[in-house]
Amino acid sequence: MAKQGLLIVVSGPSGAGKGTVCRALLDRCPELVLSVSKTTREPRTGEQDGVNYFFVSHEEFEQALFEQDFLEYACVYGQYYGTPRSTVEKVLAAGCDVILEIDTQGAIQVMESCAEGVFVFLLPPSGAELRTRIINRGTESLESLQRRLAAAAQEVALSPKYDYIVVNDRVDDARDRIFAIIQAEKLRTRRNRELIQTIAEEVKA
Repeated sequence: MAKQGLLIVVSGPSGAGKGTVCRALLDRCPELVLSVSKTTREPRTGEQDGVNYFFVSHEEFEQALFEQDFLEYACVYGQYYGTPRSTVEKVLAAGCDVILEIDTQGAIQVMESCAEGVFVFLLPPSGAELRTRIINRGTESLESLQRRLAAAAQEVALSPKYDYIVVNDRVDDARDRIFAIIQAEKLRTRRNRELIQTIAEEVKA
């Protein structure tokens, strides 16, 4: 039987660089599996169905919700996002490590159902830097921008619920810090009980 994979949840406020850091982590660790979420929002320029998200209708999302096939789901700025439960559980059972790049609403839900998950909150170097990153995107209306900034402040306030805080001052540094967290978590005693028992029995033999 394959050893259960590790579930790593990375979240943080809009503008913290979650997507960029997770992509850098996947480049360094190609054996990691990035969970692809379902969403009802329209694809942005350059996004591909099945790669960035599974883009579905509200009806399709609601059907999956009825079937309880979401590890977590959230409504963000009027659109739904959710992580398919069956897909993640299948990958973990095969012994592969899975990364969830999700917002704080979703992360809190996963905390309640996945006690063995590892939760990483990504922060910018400063509040001023976060505001600059969000504003410089240039893709928001004034009203949308104000909502996003207010939401970012609320999300940062949730950071004490996470296991680890990683500051994204440089992408490579943030990537390496999360990589180190993953390696350390794999060495925890509770994740290696079978190995400990095997060696103990071999010593007795």
